[in-house]
Amino acid sequence: MAALPLAGATLLAPRLVRAATSTPVEVWKDPSCGCCHDWIAHMEANGFRITIHDTGNNAVRARLGLPQKLGSCHTALVGGYLVEGHVPASDVRALLQQKPKALGLTVPGMPVGSPGMDGAVYGNRRDPYDVLLVARDGSTRIFKSYNQKASS
Repeated sequence: MAALPLAGATLLAPRLVRAATSTPVEVWKDPSCGCCHDWIAHMEANGFRITIHDTGNNAVRARLGLPQKLGSCHTALVGGYLVEGHVPASDVRALLQQKPKALGLTVPGMPVGSPGMDGAVYGNRRDPYDVLLVARDGSTRIFKSYNQKASS
């Protein structure tokens, strides 16, 4: 019986470590946007701690200096970087590890198959898309490509 509390602590330890090391993210989105909610769930499932601002994202996107043509339905701020749209959590982690001199990452528009724009509701379709690294001057380069063959 004395081992039971220890066993319980062992099972809880990974959750406590994950909670203590989760990365904070602030997200600005429209309050009625379902795909934003799904992207937030994706980020939380990958160890990010989310604070949500249901005020829309146009003002914060402009304040942070992201050109309108690179916009999407939600804007996030993490580790001093802007993350616009349906950027995979793994790419956000890579950005935070690499620490490039940049404004941040964007997935312009809302490509089907990206996190939050995926799953059965989209017929499990996966369109190709690029995650772009945005320089402080607004120029971009491909950070990672998701060039799966577009499904019909």
